[in-house]
Amino acid sequence: MIFIDACFGKPTPYTPVWMMRQAGRYLPEYMRVRAQAGDFLSLCKDYKKASEVTLQPVDILGVDAAILFSDILVVPMEMGMELKFVKGEGPVFPKPIISMDDLDRLSSDKAVKNLSYVYDTIKLTRDKLPQDRALIGFCGAPWTIATYMIEGGSTKTYNICKKMVYNNPQFLHAILRKVTNALKLYLAEQIKAGVNAIQIFDSWAGALEKSAYMEFGFSYINEIVDFIKSDYPEIAVIVFPKGISGFLEDINGQFDVLGVDWSTPLQKVKKSLGAKYVLQGNMEPARLYSKDAIDDGVDEILSIMCGKRHIFNLGHGILPDIPVENAKYFIKSVQEKSAKYMK
Repeated sequence: MIFIDACFGKPTPYTPVWMMRQAGRYLPEYMRVRAQAGDFLSLCKDYKKASEVTLQPVDILGVDAAILFSDILVVPMEMGMELKFVKGEGPVFPKPIISMDDLDRLSSDKAVKNLSYVYDTIKLTRDKLPQDRALIGFCGAPWTIATYMIEGGSTKTYNICKKMVYNNPQFLHAILRKVTNALKLYLAEQIKAGVNAIQIFDSWAGALEKSAYMEFGFSYINEIVDFIKSDYPEIAVIVFPKGISGFLEDINGQFDVLGVDWSTPLQKVKKSLGAKYVLQGNMEPARLYSKDAIDDGVDEILSIMCGKRHIFNLGHGILPDIPVENAKYFIKSVQEKSAKYMK
């Protein structure tokens, strides 16, 4: 698989490319399946429909890897928290974690068992996916998941979580410990079901100062990475901590690929970490509104990476109103242009 070879730094005929949120609202085919399912969570739980939308970007766009269609918050939901997706608000936990009693009511073992629909999605998708295309499993990082569990949903200030960082760090560590234990079991089941790589999304990494992030964020990511690499060394592991350009020098671990967000200069990351990790990213997603902007963005990134130790991706998820024609153009452009660097 070209994608897996690239993850491990092996030579490839071109730079493999996929997009975060590639199975999503910009695709009319996805919207039809979602309408059939009724709502987002119902789609996640219907393994046949979830597999169908996982495969759509491979068939429609020609991406080099499929990523499991699911959501990072199904884990705390199946641990025992009520989860709703509210139009205009996004994910909401009506009863957030505010006490140790709330935490004690949640079960990691229950979550792993209840998430069988995810494993069924993986098995069906792997059966239908061409053998030369990789299937990426994923989870949210413990810190990012915990912010939702504590705040009750999305937040711009993280004030409840941050108050806990400095006023009650023991309780925050207890939450992170329980989530981490669940994620390790969950990812092991994803691997057993057939994924070829794992990506850990830490969307809210940039919400913390360096010392706090290393303690409450990155240390738990590395625990998960160490677990995977100990038991499943053949699985490629991608870590995507968004917004950490200010402390790249502290990033360290056994993972294979570092995802780079669009706000972080790729040249800077290459200089500090490019010899240690394969880099993934990091084109500004809004460039997909314009084919000229796509050309400029692809050319710039390829000139920096020169076709070596790189997986092409956007620096965050594809936006829902991107024209499908432009998404196809982007994928083809990367594959064709990058091949010239391999000669």
